[in-house]
Amino acid sequence: MNQEQNSQFLGKDKISKLMLKFSIPCVLSLLVSALYNIVDQIFIGNSELSALGNAATGVVFPIFIIAQAFAWCFGDGCAAYLNICQGKRDTGNATQAIGTGIVVTLFSSLVLMAFFYPFKTQLLTLFGASENSIGYAIEYFNIILAFFPIYMLSNMMNAVVRADGSPAWSMASMVAGALINIILDPVFIFGTKWGMFGAALATVIGQTVSFIITLVYFFRTKTFKLTLKSFVPDFKAFSGALQLGASSFITQMTIVIISLVCNILLAKYGAISHYGADIPIAIIGIESKVFTVVINLVVGIVLGCQPIISYNMGAKNYDRVKELYKKILFCTVVIGLASTALFELAPHAVVGMFGAPTNIPNPEDYWVFGEKCFRIFLCLVTFTCIIKMTSIFFQAVGKPVRAVVASMIRDIVCFIPLIIIYPAVFGGVEAILYAAPSADFLAMIVAAALTVPFLKSLKAAPSSL
Repeated sequence: MNQEQNSQFLGKDKISKLMLKFSIPCVLSLLVSALYNIVDQIFIGNSELSALGNAATGVVFPIFIIAQAFAWCFGDGCAAYLNICQGKRDTGNATQAIGTGIVVTLFSSLVLMAFFYPFKTQLLTLFGASENSIGYAIEYFNIILAFFPIYMLSNMMNAVVRADGSPAWSMASMVAGALINIILDPVFIFGTKWGMFGAALATVIGQTVSFIITLVYFFRTKTFKLTLKSFVPDFKAFSGALQLGASSFITQMTIVIISLVCNILLAKYGAISHYGADIPIAIIGIESKVFTVVINLVVGIVLGCQPIISYNMGAKNYDRVKELYKKILFCTVVIGLASTALFELAPHAVVGMFGAPTNIPNPEDYWVFGEKCFRIFLCLVTFTCIIKMTSIFFQAVGKPVRAVVASMIRDIVCFIPLIIIYPAVFGGVEAILYAAPSADFLAMIVAAALTVPFLKSLKAAPSSL
């Protein structure tokens, strides 16, 4: 079977069958990716590091997202570009784009390392580290940053593996890394008493295992073959992939901006409240990790379906594209509603997974703020899921402008202004929590306005935007 025949099943097989084949491994892969941070935080929270350790990992988390923003931009862009080229029966440019993407990812990781190391104290303080948690944060950050090249290459290449029709391999690489992390965390944190250093070491060892498994796949690809010539940068070919990956970059970087603004405001208003600065930042750190799990369920489904969407868009099989959208939307709504029920009915249990506070004053305030955070901040999480799904869908069909608008409308246009205005107008750290559902409601209207006309336009020809 030649490379062209290897991809034709995306336009012929039953859609529900394809969704199961591609989405389940992708969902598991992304859930496992989220576990890298969550497992650390659970073990740290239940150790002597307690709430301050959780606050430290919370301020390091945005640094992960910055690295992921570049890796997903290059990886998701190359993946979508590959599948669109497959639908058009032309993968030559895609091969050059993938090779260039790997080189650019490696270069970007080295640049980030060179920038972050000298300014780590200032950076972590900017993201909300207090004088109580900064030592823990630096200890964790030093190890994580040293393995940025491996972490970023693994994330970038994994997207291409899924697009090449091997979601199970992608899943296996992530699961193997996560299992290593889960096994080593209690050994290094409780057994050797290495604390934050041990948590970080377990994480990067797991990341290295994932990278090695992913790297092996590139010697047995199905629909494209990399040669030494592929790694000579071809920015003309790569530009097409970069446009398609732009929304992934914007989506991830908006998370960083949100974390930055949110932590600054939580520290400011928390310090003048009875909660103090550390409790709100620790709770939002937990919320971010739990929220990542929910979003990764949705992103996993639509990213898993991305090869199917992109191929059929390239082949002009528009009925299949619309059917895929409807099925993905249904799954997204189910996940959103189930998550909402959990956060509204059992917020104490969710926060409790990350341990009880033992090294902060007034621990009862920790539980109070935790329950309010999950019940208010995430009350419209179903809308958030639909908005994120919409952005990735537009990326998959080759509509980068709509993808970027969908990515930015909720987080940059709506959420950032509201999170600044609400506590200033209504007063108090708790007012910050109402910014998220307000932004979700407004952005959902825009997402619907983008999606409905586009789907209608697929009756005859592709949309021009």
